[in-house]
Amino acid sequence: MNNSVTNTARLLGAGLRALLVLTLVTGVIYPLVVTGIAQGLFSDQANGSEIRADGKVVGSSLIGQSYDLPLKKGRQTPDPDLKWFQGRPANGLGSNSLNTRYELILSGATNLAADSGAVNGKCPAQPADGTLCAQVLAAKAAVVKDNAVPGYTVTPSQVPADAVTSSGSGLDPAISPAYAELQAHRVAAENGLSVARVEQLVRDHTTGRTLGFIGEPQVNVLQLNIALKDLTARR
Repeated sequence: MNNSVTNTARLLGAGLRALLVLTLVTGVIYPLVVTGIAQGLFSDQANGSEIRADGKVVGSSLIGQSYDLPLKKGRQTPDPDLKWFQGRPANGLGSNSLNTRYELILSGATNLAADSGAVNGKCPAQPADGTLCAQVLAAKAAVVKDNAVPGYTVTPSQVPADAVTSSGSGLDPAISPAYAELQAHRVAAENGLSVARVEQLVRDHTTGRTLGFIGEPQVNVLQLNIALKDLTARR
């Protein structure tokens, strides 16, 4: 009986010591070491890849933002503010939760197949509502309409894929240089700037492929619009 109690006490003591040691190592020492390394070597990424303007945090380089006009009465979605560069469509988790305002709670893909609404591999002129074809054609028509300004006509064939499709998360912070350049004439007209100056702004904020071969060249929309704001303020 005494041996049994002694053995039980010894096992409980060993288990308690193991619990305390593992808690200290995995719950205190390891997190502190990882946090220290992250803050020392990757401070920007560890703190959310924050973007600052006018001395305050205005967003993250990893998450897109909307640039819209105030919501009009009777409308469910706001119109885009055309003086700013616009990001990719922000479709959320399905047709009942379109993420029109880059809300993190609705992060996700539409889960629509690539041939959703297509007939014989092509989108018909009038695809069924709620299909990918319907979303793409509506987005393309909006891009053509919004970016056609006096002296510059946009055709559907000029509209790049990222202008009419959302990313897998629906929160893509970047657009392709082609989409940014397509918007340059409209942004220049809306802000009273020369097209050449706005196009140079796009080139200045275009980043290449990671390590020279991963991904595609891109333009961070938030950083581009901050630079645009500074440019118009100096004008």
